[in-house]
Amino acid sequence: MEAVMSYEEKGVWSFLAIAVIGYGVYLWLVLPQLWAMPLGEVDYVGPMLWTIGGAIVAGIFSRILIEIVVPSEQRSADQRDREIERTGERVGNSFVIIGALGAMVLAWLEVDWFWIANTIYLCFVISAVLSSMTRLAAYRVGGFQSW
Repeated sequence: MEAVMSYEEKGVWSFLAIAVIGYGVYLWLVLPQLWAMPLGEVDYVGPMLWTIGGAIVAGIFSRILIEIVVPSEQRSADQRDREIERTGERVGNSFVIIGALGAMVLAWLEVDWFWIANTIYLCFVISAVLSSMTRLAAYRVGGFQSW
């Protein structure tokens, strides 16, 4: 029997893929600069803004495209979906807090803004990945009652 993905689960897969690909593109754009020039000359703000903005746009379009190609029977979240989302958010939010604390410590140490911004961005990505993986595990492995 083939498992049918809910609207919410499809969104989680999309979010996970976009987070990983978006950050990969950012690294692809910034790492060569980091190796080739002094830190103060690295253009990271533009690539960071473009990859974050691109991820937002990609998220919107991917949800639309997924629903066109593989329509869901139901688009509203049920109690199980809401519980899974809450659990995933709890896991993911821990890395947002770690990123904020890390950035605060780097600011206290007067570290270059490059490292502060990249610490925050990396922790946002880790948060998205861990939150998504937690949600997907809950959908696939179980652990939540079907309501």
